[in-house]
Amino acid sequence: MTIYNFGSINLDHLYQLDHFVRPGETIASSSYQCLLGGKGANQSVALAKAGADVKHVGAIHHSDQTVIDQLESFGVDTGLINRIDVPTGHAIIQLTKEAENSIILYQGANHALTEEQVDQVLSQANAGDWVLLQNETNLIEYIMRKAQENQLKVAFNPAPMDAELTKQVLAFVDLLIVNEVEAMDLIGTTDIDSTIAAFPTAYPDMAVLMTLGKAGVCYFTGKESDQENTEEMLSVKAFSVEAVDTTAAGDTFIGFCLFSLMNGEDMTQAITRACAASAICVTRLGAAVAIPTQDEVTAFLAKNS
Repeated sequence: MTIYNFGSINLDHLYQLDHFVRPGETIASSSYQCLLGGKGANQSVALAKAGADVKHVGAIHHSDQTVIDQLESFGVDTGLINRIDVPTGHAIIQLTKEAENSIILYQGANHALTEEQVDQVLSQANAGDWVLLQNETNLIEYIMRKAQENQLKVAFNPAPMDAELTKQVLAFVDLLIVNEVEAMDLIGTTDIDSTIAAFPTAYPDMAVLMTLGKAGVCYFTGKESDQENTEEMLSVKAFSVEAVDTTAAGDTFIGFCLFSLMNGEDMTQAITRACAASAICVTRLGAAVAIPTQDEVTAFLAKNS
């Protein structure tokens, strides 16, 4: 089983600061790094490190071969990434000593996907394969429609959140992965309990993974019987660690959770393993480079069980 990740690829310009820059202020950073990033790339790396067969679909500037080299070093299949004459997407990241981040995104080549490229990619997929998307590329609805036509399962992480766009495509989504703020924006609620209660009624044919930060993760579905997971509602607590950088925590969770589900684990096991992977990730600086291996996650679980 293969995951086709139609995802963003960014160069992350990471600056460590005492506090976020305020209007009119100029401050010096204590360090600077240029790292592989983008929610799509991070999720592909997490999937690859977990052990999944992941093919990344996207685009970069033709001069950025180092991006391809880095993705391949992590085990990501890069054969479906187009090299084009548009700048590679990038992000300007401010990271404070409290491990909070503030990010400015430039879309660049991430918004250069074409319908021809999508059609070509999905024509080689097999029924039962997964398509994974975030909200940092173009053609979201087109990709989902074509995935459904080809009997592929769709997982969607609509970040950065565009509530109206997301509502338009939820009919094509099998698994929605959101944080609590994104979930409340979609449903129009103001607290977690009412959000959990409203989702299954509003979208009865869709499963939802809702991350709650330090509080953990909850899963719910409106289906009376989910073919792969019989639980209608469950929650898993997060692991307690000292965070230094939360940049790729959510992407790490998604990659490890999806692989675990594809590998036959039940939802509770999949969420627990994904939470462990995220816990390790936030103790390290950076995005893709901070994502742990499957062996590291197994060792962490053995130590913290």
